[in-house]
Amino acid sequence: MSEKLSFSKISEMFSAYPQESLAVLERKAETLRIGIPKEIAPQERRVILSPESVGVLVNNGYEVYVEVDAGKYCRFSDRDYSERGARLCFSHVEVYQKADIIIKLAPLTMEEANLLKPNQTILSAIHLGTLQPDILKIMMAKKITAIGYELLQDEEGEHPIVRMMGEIAGYTAIMIASEYLSNKYEHGLGILLGGITGVPRANVVIFGAGTVGEFAARAALGLGANVKIFDESIHRLRRMESLLGNHIFTATTQVHYIVDALKRADVAIGAVGRFQRKNRGFLIMEEWICHMPQGSVIIDVSIDQGGCFETSRLTTHDNPTFIQHGVIHFCVPNIPARVARTATYALSNVITPLIIRIGDAGGLKNFIWQEEWIRNSVYLYQGILTNEVIARKFGMSYKDIDLLVASSNL
Repeated sequence: MSEKLSFSKISEMFSAYPQESLAVLERKAETLRIGIPKEIAPQERRVILSPESVGVLVNNGYEVYVEVDAGKYCRFSDRDYSERGARLCFSHVEVYQKADIIIKLAPLTMEEANLLKPNQTILSAIHLGTLQPDILKIMMAKKITAIGYELLQDEEGEHPIVRMMGEIAGYTAIMIASEYLSNKYEHGLGILLGGITGVPRANVVIFGAGTVGEFAARAALGLGANVKIFDESIHRLRRMESLLGNHIFTATTQVHYIVDALKRADVAIGAVGRFQRKNRGFLIMEEWICHMPQGSVIIDVSIDQGGCFETSRLTTHDNPTFIQHGVIHFCVPNIPARVARTATYALSNVITPLIIRIGDAGGLKNFIWQEEWIRNSVYLYQGILTNEVIARKFGMSYKDIDLLVASSNL
């Protein structure tokens, strides 16, 4: 009788053949805990991530804590988030205590800065014009690592969040202007931007040939309006003509050009930040605005940077307009919050892949080491100020993050 083969004997026989080795699966050193608090800043209606994006993070092994009603104004329910794996928190404090990385939209308030845990990471806007040194000092004392959305660049050197919000603001500004030109508004002239056969088109004047100006022009042209664009830079004007063709009129910001255009303007869009201008003053003087037709509309997109028109003053989403010299002024900061759901999806498209890449690298420390392009957006690393502009603004010392990386001090 033949000998019965034992399990060990069979194993020895197969071990004589070459065997494929099992690949070692890389795992994250530890599960990253992401916190999404409800925005408490006035006028802020957006949330940083959509429920779909939260689901992507959860499926990639993250724990995501979302404060209840965080997506309320975007019409995202708490159930939308919980069904995709989010863990709901019932207070600001709970989110900040449970998360390793806080991702939010608006800059930190003093209340939120005090809630931060030592060595936590925060991704948010900075808003340099309104940044308070006391908040910065709290973050430094707690050894916080912070990334600013305005500084965030991709591998191509573009600023994706700034550009996306500029696109939304440009498009939305024209929609708002069209609304206030109509008879729906008490003082509206009842004008259709594009006119019709035999009826002239409306005249739209745009100050600023950046992203906001470009997409305002695209929207106005799409609705059939006549468009004039002013800018201090010949290069930007040339770029605008290249993008939009001969359908627009361009000119430098010379007074006689501006006044002549305003005399015929049904809509004027301000898309030039104060910090972009050489003289740092108002671009459009009050005496020039007096020449605008009664019932015409000003949309000052740059109001959060001090305003583009001398007559501008801050308004709110609840009370968005006032009339001066017979001209309707809309001066609400944060125009993208008016279309909060679209803005949230746009933000999610940038933030979600970034968070995944940070996790795949084993954390932000490793990510900064591996990816040079992310370093410009880091303005605090473990409490060390790494941004020269912020340092000069507040008279603080800073360290170059590239030197920190090179010296292996990270």
